[in-house]
Amino acid sequence: MTSDEGLRAKTRAFLSEHDPKAASEREFLDALFDAGLAAVHYPEGHGGLGLQRSLQPVVDAELAAAGAPVLEPSRNVIGLGMAAPTIIAFGTEEQKSRWLRPLWLADEIWCQLFSEPGAGSDVAGLATRAVRDGDDWVVNGQKVWTSLAHLARWGLLVARTDPDVPKHAGLTYFVVDMNAPGVDVRPLRQATGEAEFNEIFLTDVRVPDSSRLGAVGEGWKVAQTTLMNERVSIGASRPVPREGSMIGYAAAEWRAHPERRTPELHQELLKLWAEAEVARLAGERLRQQIAAGQPGPEGSAAKLVMARLNQEISGFEVELRGADALRYDDWAMRRAGSSDYARGPGYRYLRAKGNSIEGGTSEILRNIIAERVLGLPQEQRPDKGVPWKELPR
Repeated sequence: MTSDEGLRAKTRAFLSEHDPKAASEREFLDALFDAGLAAVHYPEGHGGLGLQRSLQPVVDAELAAAGAPVLEPSRNVIGLGMAAPTIIAFGTEEQKSRWLRPLWLADEIWCQLFSEPGAGSDVAGLATRAVRDGDDWVVNGQKVWTSLAHLARWGLLVARTDPDVPKHAGLTYFVVDMNAPGVDVRPLRQATGEAEFNEIFLTDVRVPDSSRLGAVGEGWKVAQTTLMNERVSIGASRPVPREGSMIGYAAAEWRAHPERRTPELHQELLKLWAEAEVARLAGERLRQQIAAGQPGPEGSAAKLVMARLNQEISGFEVELRGADALRYDDWAMRRAGSSDYARGPGYRYLRAKGNSIEGGTSEILRNIIAERVLGLPQEQRPDKGVPWKELPR
């Protein structure tokens, strides 16, 4: 069942047996998962049919025409964008059965425990330790900049299991229960007044070996799948209509206030609008390229461009609005689930500053593009081949 027509017929047959108007939303979505139509690129028996990701719009169009419930990716950003691809690539059958359904339904929210105070951009330099103790691993360490940890049920954890080998070789990848004893989540307030992300302290946290993804010592390999999907998720995760990104706010403001227009601002808006449209089309091409496989360094380029454009466009909007743009009507120190760019120009301007840091700094992404796309020489690495325990920290 790989053709558009065959998949369309399967979806219509499903709808003939499961009327979305006659069942509760939960009953319908559970049945959709069991039918393999939740995400067709998921494995058979785990919400999908093992098909190309590019075929999902065929299913979605039929469901939309029937008035079926729609699940937005924003309901579980890290779970859908990063955890699911990693579990599918490296998880056992038992792990897929345990995690994919509640992940897709957003019954269980996920977070990512990678960055550390002493190893932000250098993930492989992390110091959080996991020591084997029978059928468990005992984890001690600290993580930081962890989005959604205050809401998460599960965390994607990379920890050091062997300090006697070079830093990339001594890592192992786990899924940690965020409700386990010893997990301490503390919010970090940001310039917008929110706390989207947190710092995490792990003190003698016991993680069963059955929650390990991939082999012991292959954590860096598994983490690469997560990181590549993260950059695609942030930079080009789903189709965007024209003016459906940050440029839409600036264009709407331009049209609504002709008295604010100047020739210089007009030229700047045209430049930004054209760049946003190029980024949108490039993102669509990227989605088509990765539909049948794992994302590559192209995701880094998409995320790099998105960060720069968001900052430039939000800066243009502030300039266009003048002093009124800096009026910020909600400085509440609240714990948000995710960013909301519709909140206003002041919020957009402040929040966009984080785009060049989250999901890999722009500096790191430029290195990835230089080495893996342009074929330029790698940076000098004095730590290459040196056991992690001998590295200065």
